Amino acid sequence: MNWNQLLSTKRFGQEEYHAVRDDDRSEFQRDYDRLIFSAPFRRLQNKTQVFPLPGSVFVHNRLTHSLEVACVGRSLGVNVAHRLKIKKNIETPYLEEIGSIVSAACLAHDLGNPPFGHSGEKAIATFFSEGNGQHLISEMTAEEWKDVICFEGNANAFRLLTHQFNGRRPGGFVLTYSTLASIVKYPYASIYSDEKKQKFGFFDSEKDDFDKIATELGIPHLADNQNRFARHPLVYLVEAADDICYQIMDIEDAHKLKILTSEETKTLFLNFFDDKRKVRRLETMNMVTDVNEQIAYLRSSVIGQLIDECSAVFTENEEAILSGTFTLSLIKQLPKYSFEAYKECEKMAFKKIYRSSEVLDIELAGYKIILTLLEHLVAAVLSPEKAYSQQLLMRIPEQYETNSPSVYGKIMSVLDYISGMTDIYALDLYRKITGMSIPTL
Repeated sequence: MNWNQLLSTKRFGQEEYHAVRDDDRSEFQRDYDRLIFSAPFRRLQNKTQVFPLPGSVFVHNRLTHSLEVACVGRSLGVNVAHRLKIKKNIETPYLEEIGSIVSAACLAHDLGNPPFGHSGEKAIATFFSEGNGQHLISEMTAEEWKDVICFEGNANAFRLLTHQFNGRRPGGFVLTYSTLASIVKYPYASIYSDEKKQKFGFFDSEKDDFDKIATELGIPHLADNQNRFARHPLVYLVEAADDICYQIMDIEDAHKLKILTSEETKTLFLNFFDDKRKVRRLETMNMVTDVNEQIAYLRSSVIGQLIDECSAVFTENEEAILSGTFTLSLIKQLPKYSFEAYKECEKMAFKKIYRSSEVLDIELAGYKIILTLLEHLVAAVLSPEKAYSQQLLMRIPEQYETNSPSVYGKIMSVLDYISGMTDIYALDLYRKITGMSIPTL
């Protein structure tokens, strides 16, 4: 792979269209603006990140998380562009736009996630693999069936950004090829995913779209697995920005919710620094007495250090990344003390955060809500002639293709509808369907 080909302003769905622009924004900055003003991005404010949506204490939702990831991603991209220019004296027209591309991709990386965090993904997958959707296996190809029993928010984000919904223009969001490729963390179809992880980057319905983008950008198949593509290099920066934010910000949120003590939180963050840096951080931290401000200072210091270290790892491994032979995340290549501190945060998060009653309660509730919506909506699209189905189908916006000629198409329209819901909307529809909320007569 080479940077001149990888950094492309060609827009998906408008390949032959060359607009004359009357302002100074770059094409990649346009991607960022297009995403941030979109309805799917705005709906992230009512989607769970880890903890339930805020009551008396504000914690992160998908919207604030995505904004923070975009901020960190921009810094990573700017750092890498600067380092590459110094290291290799690379002369390519869009090298300095790497920060804009990565920040736009970071904004989009969670757009495909359904309501209620990862429990929403699990509920969709298990409806087909274990629940009332099992009988549909004979109605789909092996590739289509694998898509639904391993439903993936990552693949759904790529679909949302590229699919032409009813009444919408070709190309979906019509983003640049480079931004689209930068969000595909697992560049292969579900049928070629690992049995254990079951992660993949695009549904069978978007396979040809990704092939087209990969060909244009010069992204090759892996030498040892022709069914998978190499990652676009900027995927590593998007992944690192996400890893940094969710891990470090979850620790800070847990402190605000009193799941972690102040001392536990300070220790976790101070572990990232060697003795010399730790002394300086403590001196600055103790200039204020407000505990939350102390934690915020340490958190920002940790993020700043991780940005610098991940940028260095990317630059050092640039040749392996461009050749498609680099296989680890940037986080796993951090200096020893930073990596060990990061692993301690992971252990603490798994032990005290992701298994906390607050998190488990919202996952259990979300699981039940998603399964119920699927049961009713799938039945409606498969039997549209029934009276109840007709009533329910009128609730689904016209942009979703519920009258698709294939069962797979009908199912995907339901998944498009449900995955686009906010937690609050899904709960409201669940209450109406189950009779828990009766309109006033």
